[in-house]
Amino acid sequence: MADREKILRFFRSGGDEELAAKLLDLAENVQKSRKFKVSDFLDPHGLSVAEIVAANVGNIKVEVNGGFLNPERAKVAFVSEDFFGKPDFAIECFQVEWDKRYYTLSHRDILGAFMGLGCKREILGDIIFIPEGAQFVADKAFETYITSNLTQIGAAPVSLKIIEQALLQHKEEQVKIISATVAALRLDAVAAAGYGVSRSRMADEIKSQNVKVNWKEAKNAAQAVNQGDIISFRSRGRVEVSEIRGTTKKGRISVTLKRYI
Repeated sequence: MADREKILRFFRSGGDEELAAKLLDLAENVQKSRKFKVSDFLDPHGLSVAEIVAANVGNIKVEVNGGFLNPERAKVAFVSEDFFGKPDFAIECFQVEWDKRYYTLSHRDILGAFMGLGCKREILGDIIFIPEGAQFVADKAFETYITSNLTQIGAAPVSLKIIEQALLQHKEEQVKIISATVAALRLDAVAAAGYGVSRSRMADEIKSQNVKVNWKEAKNAAQAVNQGDIISFRSRGRVEVSEIRGTTKKGRISVTLKRYI
């Protein structure tokens, strides 16, 4: 059996103890039942927590499914090494359409409509936009509630249908390469360069808890960033610190950023 307190202590300092405890409950249940247990939808940071938990519990493996190919948000199945069946991830796939001549909807609009229905973020996977509207995946247990209640997003009347997972389209992201110089490798400076806003504006956004680093809430504006870090700014996509190139003659730091739109 795993040393539960040791595992939770490892996650405590990073603020992930509650999530780790939930995942540990699932993993320990699998050890006893020798079957499988599936989590809610997790972001990439949550997925890494799940992998660490599984590695420390032993005799279980991790499978990941988010419906889409290469999903950002996905469910984790803890599967006993003695279980030879296929875990049921209980994912339902949806397509939502609206009249694009009159309404323009964003990721924030769709997510907001879910929150307005009283749904928690954990039941919803990725949302992608397609020519007809948008596709998303959600927990199958909420299928009836979603289909009955998601009739409007913002001011737009919408039509919703359930589709086969094979009909989910590939998530295409536009990538903008940004070459910039910053005074220091502080979060506010690097994020401001990546999103094209002032450093003071970015500091305010960080303080308002609208910015994450590697899918964890940013600590403060002065937080150091490193090569490979992923910065996310609510409703503005992600910025990857692709390369730290060195120091200029004027003492500034040259960086290459990739902004995913």
